Amino acid sequence: MDYDGLIWNQKPYPSPNPHIRLTEITYLSDGLKVKGLLAEPKREGIFEGMIYLRGGMQHIGMVRPARIAQFASLGFVVFAPYYRGNRGGEGRDEFAGADRLDAIHAVEVLKQSEKVNKERIHLFAFSRGGIMALWTAILREDITSIVTWSGVSDVVFTYNERKDMRRMMKRVIGGSPTNMPEQYRQRTALFRVSEIDASVLIIHGMKDKNVSFEQAILLEDALRENNKTYDTWYFSEYTHHIPPAVNMQLVRDLSNWMKRQ
Repeated sequence: MDYDGLIWNQKPYPSPNPHIRLTEITYLSDGLKVKGLLAEPKREGIFEGMIYLRGGMQHIGMVRPARIAQFASLGFVVFAPYYRGNRGGEGRDEFAGADRLDAIHAVEVLKQSEKVNKERIHLFAFSRGGIMALWTAILREDITSIVTWSGVSDVVFTYNERKDMRRMMKRVIGGSPTNMPEQYRQRTALFRVSEIDASVLIIHGMKDKNVSFEQAILLEDALRENNKTYDTWYFSEYTHHIPPAVNMQLVRDLSNWMKRQ
C-alpha cells in the first residue's frame, strides 16, 4: 500500500482572516512525517486547488499564514508544504533533492479536502519553490497550471550567482558543481521540461539579485524549444521583492490567469 500523502495528523491553526480556515497538517512523504498548512474558504462551494511552494531554506522563507489565506480568499483551497526537516517535520531539507517528493505528495493531501475540485490543481511557486514546482509538474500528470514567481530554474546557476549560498549548498548537496556535477544536474529541471503538460506563467523582476532574471530566460527558452504553452510577465523596475500594492494586484491577476487555464 502506498502511504504517500496520507494525513497523519491535523490541528486547527490561527487564521488571520475570519473567512478562511487554516489547518496544520502532518502527512507522509517517502516514509517521513512532513508538515504543511492548509487554507480553505469557509463559505459553501467547491474551489480550485493550489499547492503553494515556498521559497527559502529551512526557517528562512517559511510559509506565511497571511499569504496562503490571501490566495484562499480569491477562491482557492491552498496547501503549502513546509518541506521535510522544518517546523518539527522529519528528515532534512535538501534544496530540491529528495524533498521534491514533499511537493509531489502534497497534491494528494490537497485532494483530500472536501472543498477542492480535484480536476483543477495549480502550482504557485516563489523563489526556490520554482524548482520544486517544475519537478512536481514533470513527475505528475494532474497539474493544470504553474506560476513561478522569481523562481529558481537551474541549481548550478544558483550556486554560481549566489556566493552567500555556496556553503549551505555544499553542505546540503554534498559538494560543488565541480566535484559533484551529477548531484546538481539531477536537481535541475530544465533538462526535462519536455515532460511538462501544464501551462506556465513566469513572473520575474529584471533587477532581481536573489534569483537573477537570466533564470527566467533559461526557463522561457526551454519551454519555447519544447513547444510548451507559457506566458511571461517581466518587470524592468523590480527586484526579488515587489512593492505591496503591486504585489497584491499581481496576486489577483495571476489567480485569474490560473482560472483561465
